[in-house]
Amino acid sequence: MISRSHFLRKPIAAASVLLASIVLVACEQSKQAEPAPTKAASLAAPTEKVFVVFEGPWAFVTDPKDANMVLALAPKTKGHHDLQVSASNRATLASGAYDLSVPAHSAATAGTPDPSFAKAQIDAKSLDHAVVAKSERYIIRLPKPEAYVAATRYRSRVGASYPPDASTEKDYVTSASLRYGVSSLVGFSLAGTPDSGTFNPLLLQVDTPTITFLIEPVQADDLLDKCRTHSREGFRDLTKLLNITLYVDFPESPSGCADRDPQKPRAAKAEAIASPLERLAALLEGNLTDVKVATAGSAETMFSSTNFLTWNVRRALVEHTMAVLYFFGIHTGTCTAPILFLTTTP
Repeated sequence: MISRSHFLRKPIAAASVLLASIVLVACEQSKQAEPAPTKAASLAAPTEKVFVVFEGPWAFVTDPKDANMVLALAPKTKGHHDLQVSASNRATLASGAYDLSVPAHSAATAGTPDPSFAKAQIDAKSLDHAVVAKSERYIIRLPKPEAYVAATRYRSRVGASYPPDASTEKDYVTSASLRYGVSSLVGFSLAGTPDSGTFNPLLLQVDTPTITFLIEPVQADDLLDKCRTHSREGFRDLTKLLNITLYVDFPESPSGCADRDPQKPRAAKAEAIASPLERLAALLEGNLTDVKVATAGSAETMFSSTNFLTWNVRRALVEHTMAVLYFFGIHTGTCTAPILFLTTTP
């Protein structure tokens, strides 16, 4: 005899199979309804901020061949050491054109730079000339960043007439930082073509989120040079490369600095500005008001019979002080000329 419970188990099993089939079909339909991930969505979300810092006489402009890229240009001059790029490793670059590759990063959002950038216009012909001026410039080509921000600022005046009007005075960007949001610190590299010789592509090791392009002066401004001679020279060399008429002046500079300003053509005939060593010696002598030039007459005075011993003692102290500063890597001066942000005109 077949029990009643046997007949009940069959409908229940059939219902369970039917229910499971309905659930499986619904799951498959929901998977098909989900949109395929886009390429942008497949990239890992940015988790790191990396800053690419430029120190020296630089100008930035949108690459005329690619609106998503930016060009950083700087003059190659005898007044500066060769360009250095550094992260956790470093390399020295000859004049030429280089490309910085940035790993997967957020879209560029930098419409306008920090308002403290000095701004200028450059015509397309002048920009083309600067780009092809071999042995006279450095070019770093890199993606447009999230933002152009100030790394350092210094108070100066900038204008198309000399001396620049006092109304232009403000704290201008003197070293710039381009900010990127990236998903990894791995994948930064530099490749390019020097104007002479070869360059092997460089994989930059970014252990801390900073990459620096640095052009150091052969003789920097120091605390004793109120004229800020090097900064004026660097700005002159930059504007000459770009073929634009622009001058810089510093509100703390004595009026006599204009007579020896290297931005002015007649500056070549002026007396040479004293070296940092000579200016520091003058400081130790107590002459803080007019330490501007070193002439043959002043040299004769310093080495006269009455001052010879005093000068040698002070000179030894100066040289010792300079050596200590060098040994500990302390800079006696930096470039305080503004970095330029350019817009192109036809």
